[in-house]
Amino acid sequence: MTIAVYAGSFDPVTAGHLSVVRQAARLFGHVVVVVAINPEKRTLFTVAERMELLREVVALHPNVTVASTEGLIVDYARAIGASVLLRGVRGATDAQFETTLAQANRALAPDLSTLFLPAESHLAEVSSSRLKEKLARGEDVSDFCPPAVAAKLRLRLSPSSLRSP
Repeated sequence: MTIAVYAGSFDPVTAGHLSVVRQAARLFGHVVVVVAINPEKRTLFTVAERMELLREVVALHPNVTVASTEGLIVDYARAIGASVLLRGVRGATDAQFETTLAQANRALAPDLSTLFLPAESHLAEVSSSRLKEKLARGEDVSDFCPPAVAAKLRLRLSPSSLRSP
């Protein structure tokens, strides 16, 4: 069974991320969606919250699990016996960044292959940052994320939650 790792910050998970997960679930025996922890990156949701949301939205795929790591993704992938790293690509800008990342990963772990999976075309402009911006402006985000994610975002970005204690 081929194990594939799909890593990201997932702050929060978007419809674009789920597009990649759906494709990966059809292609691989086991897909591990990994919340990559970067202590230098300011996130809206905790690691536990991001993992909880991911578990909820990937539950329809019995061959998809959720994990987290603070270390290098290549080290995590090797530790669980994965042979493929998955990366979602929205467009040309993503492709350049993801190619550079794939080359760095290949230098660190030549035994791991990187596979780029494009999101569906109507999701090409969806990112976690853009999702948060749209919701903060009061725009409808139902096409950009699952309802559970939109609900959590609304709570987190509500004016009362943004006030200082």
